[in-house]
Amino acid sequence: MNYKYCGTSGLQLPLISLGLWHNFGDVDDFSLATDMILHAFEQGITHFDLANNYGPSPGSAETNFGKILHSHLKNHRDEMIISSKAGYPMWNGPYGDGGSRKYLMASIDQSLKRTGLDYFDIFYTHRYDAQTPLEETVQALIDMVKQGKTLYVGLSRYPADKARQAYEMMEAQHVRCLIYQDKYNLLYREPEAELMPLNASMGKGFIVFSPLAQGVLTNRYLNGIPENSRAAKGHGALQTSDITPDVIAKIQQLNVLAEKRGQTLAEMSLAWLLHKKEVTSVIVGASSVKQLQDNIDSIQNFDFTPDELNRIDTILK
Repeated sequence: MNYKYCGTSGLQLPLISLGLWHNFGDVDDFSLATDMILHAFEQGITHFDLANNYGPSPGSAETNFGKILHSHLKNHRDEMIISSKAGYPMWNGPYGDGGSRKYLMASIDQSLKRTGLDYFDIFYTHRYDAQTPLEETVQALIDMVKQGKTLYVGLSRYPADKARQAYEMMEAQHVRCLIYQDKYNLLYREPEAELMPLNASMGKGFIVFSPLAQGVLTNRYLNGIPENSRAAKGHGALQTSDITPDVIAKIQQLNVLAEKRGQTLAEMSLAWLLHKKEVTSVIVGASSVKQLQDNIDSIQNFDFTPDELNRIDTILK
């Protein structure tokens, strides 16, 4: 595994991080979850990305990660970066969602209890909440650091103008925001317009989630929608309506280029992200140890020729 400094900070993150959004909840195979986390760590993945509502059920990914950590990796805590977040609905009532101080402070305490940790390495506000004054959300993050509940803080899914304001508020109180997390992949390039330049100019790390577009940028959908695929299930973020003939045509052309590079479509998609100087790390999900290792293999070649990059842009346009 290779590591990269997170913005202008002294913290290094692995190029590949493991996300626990799916496949680590109480509806999943605990022994498989254990195998994937242990394999990740053995391969040099030191960063594990959680959120309070990951599961299902909400909170169960944190609970299961805590069990695995304390059963197998408790002597390696200082070799790991563990992050969590709060911002989306977690419990019923007016205090279980959003960006209020009430919700964020309760959330980090609950997440620490579920994981059995004394502190997080990074804690994010998971999304911008327009109903809460930005100053309130930011002050909660600042106080988490000063109270020792997290070493660093980050933003996720914030508009560029609000992110800039939040960074400046934190700097004024001598707490630097470390990192920004957002969706970014070959099929979703929106962060390139404002967010990536902003974070680079202000010395923040940029970490990517959904790098394979919920599995679209793999060989799974090259010939349509398989019956057992995530899109076919119809109850997740990926819907059958997302897999249009135009999307299939694009990924088929990208797959031809990947094969010429000696990579799978997934490996090339991750490599394309990692070749971007603004990208610190890519958060991958996994449903098996093999799939995880396939993702790790992407770091073997993330150099692209100008012709390859032009070909990719031509296909996607």
